[in-house]
Amino acid sequence: MIETGVAYTLVIFILLAAVATALFRDVLSAIVVFGAYSLGMAILYTFLLAPDVAMTEAAIGAGVTTILLLLTIARTTRPSADRLFERINVPAVVVVGAFVLVLMTLLPDMYAVGDSDAPIWGGGVLETTPSLYYVQETFGDTGAQNAVSAVLASYRGFDTFGEAVVVFAAGIAVLLVLKREVFT
Repeated sequence: MIETGVAYTLVIFILLAAVATALFRDVLSAIVVFGAYSLGMAILYTFLLAPDVAMTEAAIGAGVTTILLLLTIARTTRPSADRLFERINVPAVVVVGAFVLVLMTLLPDMYAVGDSDAPIWGGGVLETTPSLYYVQETFGDTGAQNAVSAVLASYRGFDTFGEAVVVFAAGIAVLLVLKREVFT
């Protein structure tokens, strides 16, 4: 019961931080709240038993992105804010609200975290867990000796490529913001 309360508290914190990030007119305030949002997401991912995603969110979302945005502010001029919050765009709020309502109607159909009846844990669509499948079939499917390399390079090849593109783009952005391009 406490775990559910913690999860709901985290979700409420994340939603409030997201709304505050969108509504703050002062860019520095929005960046600080965005860093808190990313940290909240990292904690939620840890709670949902996804430590790899949590570490990535903490490092990239709360760490690197926040620092990059703060460096950008330091390198540019900061306009004075005559009001604390942005004006609310009513049509956008209506569209987002409708989308949230649709998602909330679908929420009861989702399996609970760790539910033994969920297809991923077996007994449903899959008869074995995905981890067991990867351990047993990696060499036969990919020819790779290392299961981790096989998952990253073969099973999730497009995902890994996309992540590499994002990291490359972030590196280029850092170089451009710091004005230290080294192109030979």
